[in-house]
Amino acid sequence: MNSLPDPYAERVDPSVHCDRCEAVCCRLTVVLMPDDNVPDWLIDRHTHGMETLAKGDDGWCVAVDRNTFRCTIYDQRPAICRKFTMGSPGCRHEREQWFDRPAPALKRT
Repeated sequence: MNSLPDPYAERVDPSVHCDRCEAVCCRLTVVLMPDDNVPDWLIDRHTHGMETLAKGDDGWCVAVDRNTFRCTIYDQRPAICRKFTMGSPGCRHEREQWFDRPAPALKRT
């Protein structure tokens, strides 16, 4: 039994919750592994054999319900999605990038 603390887990911020987010992690590229079992229509196959979860024109994963920002294949989500911990450093970084980005400049005509 390993009794060493997990430094990554210790850096998880418990105040961060998915219900107060816009599923910004669902804009990340999700590379599928051989054991992932997602519906075929969600897979984007690249010319060199790599498979990723497909994204819509809006940049979000096509498995995300645009009304609720919830994953429609949550029980079948890929391993990389399962490992992306809510409140982890990676999660917080993506949220900061999304929420702290400057607003696009208005085009004047």
